[in-house]
Amino acid sequence: MSNDPAVEIRGLVKRYGSKTAVDGLDLTVPGGAVTAVLGPNGAGKTTTIETCEGYRRPDAGTVRVLGLDPVADARALRPRTGVMLQSGGIYSGARAVEMLRHMAKLYADPLDVGALVERLGLGGCGRTPYRRLSGGQQQRLSLAMAVVGRPELVFLDEPTAGLDPQARRATWDLVRELRADGVAVVLTTHHMDEAEQLADEVAIVDAGRVIAHGSPEQLCRGGAENTLRFSGRPSLDLASLLKALPDGTQAAELTPGSYRVTGDVDPQLLATVTSWCAQHGVMPSSLTVERHTLEDVFLELTGKELRA
Repeated sequence: MSNDPAVEIRGLVKRYGSKTAVDGLDLTVPGGAVTAVLGPNGAGKTTTIETCEGYRRPDAGTVRVLGLDPVADARALRPRTGVMLQSGGIYSGARAVEMLRHMAKLYADPLDVGALVERLGLGGCGRTPYRRLSGGQQQRLSLAMAVVGRPELVFLDEPTAGLDPQARRATWDLVRELRADGVAVVLTTHHMDEAEQLADEVAIVDAGRVIAHGSPEQLCRGGAENTLRFSGRPSLDLASLLKALPDGTQAAELTPGSYRVTGDVDPQLLATVTSWCAQHGVMPSSLTVERHTLEDVFLELTGKELRA
């Protein structure tokens, strides 16, 4: 990561009539890192990203992208940023490779178009008009257009929506390569596994505000307790087990012979449980460690109800 932030947002407010889409949002995106912005539908994440891209003017607050105002300094920012929108931005009649070559000519040192076309599996549809491409092909072309100019910062809005597993993995690899080259990446996604795999930082947005921010590991550690489960003979002396475990740890027999230990599950606690079992002639089986996932955290923070 770079010491200089790629994006700084302070007190951002954006309204559409009487509806407040973004309500005093604060967010810092580090340079040279992948930041995932997560949130339920209508949370304000797309409006926030579009404001950073210069497509919307804030009603209040400040937004700085690579140290510049995305509206006032749009001309200076365009050569340094790449943008992949959820939809639109490409002429419906333009052929895929022609559009990508046109985009490449707008930059001083673009990537090799042919190599990028092959990398993203667009070689077989290079002469096909955009409107006749499949949804997945349109997504891959939009991604190629966002990165062809070697940007310092790239915004990817749902980059793998509608992609098959193979194309999705290819997109992940490309994002990792961007990060390795020092490019800052801001992506929105509804795929929690994607955020866990790719992101250095995760910002969870709800009701127009950032309600949680940190690395995937930090967010998962800060959620529900980790859980150790194992099977053994029924009616073990759990009071004796608890004396051997750290303070704050809990143990319970859920069903006869099925046990759960919750707390800060680390290698030392695991060793303590297995050692206690050995001392008491217990052969633990089906021993598993269950950790809180990013999806668990997301649902706990934003609620489980469906939203329009």
